[in-house]
Amino acid sequence: MGKSTLLIDLHYLPSLEYFTCLLPYPTIILEAHEHYQKQSYRNRCYILTAQKVDRLTIPVLGGRQKIKYRDIKVDYSQKWSNIHWRTLCIAYSKAPYFAYFMEYFHSIFLKKYKFLFDFNIEILLACFKLLQLEKKIELSSCYEKEVGSSVVDARAVIHPKTDFRKNKFYQPFCYQQVYSKEFVTNLSIIDLLFCEGHHAYTILKESVWMKSHNKIS
Repeated sequence: MGKSTLLIDLHYLPSLEYFTCLLPYPTIILEAHEHYQKQSYRNRCYILTAQKVDRLTIPVLGGRQKIKYRDIKVDYSQKWSNIHWRTLCIAYSKAPYFAYFMEYFHSIFLKKYKFLFDFNIEILLACFKLLQLEKKIELSSCYEKEVGSSVVDARAVIHPKTDFRKNKFYQPFCYQQVYSKEFVTNLSIIDLLFCEGHHAYTILKESVWMKSHNKIS
């Protein structure tokens, strides 16, 4: 019998690889006591614009110090939230489901969350709602280097510098994107949601690497 719980780090507008990793598991434990890691998906995501694949990065305070992720504060001295939202609107205003789903995210971007972790949780929960994913979400109670035999540890596995083909969670299943003539793989989940709407969950299921469960068990 396969394991039913996944322990994973929390990302900003997570990639398709992230969602295909967690899709098989009824219970998701978010690592809440790790130290913040810069140049990771914790504060960045990738979207498709008319010109290129664009990286959106949330500026943070104290990112160069050894600070717990939950204590990392968002840097609002930079107008990043306005820039990110404007970029998303320009990139996806012509997407079929942008008008239907935009308010779920816009309301989050309008708030000023003190901590990056809290902002990312709200984003993740909005994605779960739109995907109609019913998962039990928990936060880790402490940091444990080794986890129990009933838990799959996927912390720090999904990283911008690691090719998704190495992890074998995600196998690209093409859908119609706004600009690209050739399908661009492993963008943020927001690309799939705005382009495919209520069909996004079906595409995610088709994008799960068939051996991914065995790979990370």
